[in-house]
Amino acid sequence: MTFSLSFTLLSLLSVILLHASAFQLHYNHPIHRRHPRFVTHNYRDALTKSILFFEGQRSGKLPPNQRMSWRRDSGLSDGAAMHVDLVGGYYDAGDNVKFGFPMAFTTTMLSWSVIEFGWLMKGELQNARVAIRWGTDYLLKATAHPNIIYVQVGDAKKDHACWERPEDMDTPRSVFKIDANTPGSEVAAETAAALAAASLVFRRTDPTYSKTLVRRAIR
Repeated sequence: MTFSLSFTLLSLLSVILLHASAFQLHYNHPIHRRHPRFVTHNYRDALTKSILFFEGQRSGKLPPNQRMSWRRDSGLSDGAAMHVDLVGGYYDAGDNVKFGFPMAFTTTMLSWSVIEFGWLMKGELQNARVAIRWGTDYLLKATAHPNIIYVQVGDAKKDHACWERPEDMDTPRSVFKIDANTPGSEVAAETAAALAAASLVFRRTDPTYSKTLVRRAIR
């Protein structure tokens, strides 16, 4: 079983989003408003582009309001090899594999960005929530069967040897899972963390979805 254990671009951008929000709070402090020379980076632009990046990494059936219009539907049969629905989620940055570990970590970081600094995101807050939900909708599919988590879609070795758009990919969409016989406590814990953190994001805006997330995290 192959995992992307390094910090991929996908996960790194979730960290950038968190830091951009934090720095926006820092530079809103009165001392920095009086001394604009301290503001050397456009964190608002970084925040916008960080969130937009996730739309470019979407897998599955894309919504009508997809802002990156050059992207098309892809991976619509993901999960078929194991007779499960694993359509959706995010591709790992730079390839067309869907790794559950960095995707869950990314969702966790995005969620805590909104929990801690959502009030500063202004026009990007809704886009951030949408980015989180795109991840959690997939994680709900990956955990739909009790005591099983589907943690990878795609053959990493063959995919990494072939540069092609996800819309055109012809590499195997192999499915890997963890269960009692093939455990993976790290990815299981991160998946639970992602679902739990996201439940806090939607606690007020969509309480029903929030309860679904926290129940799945506990299970």
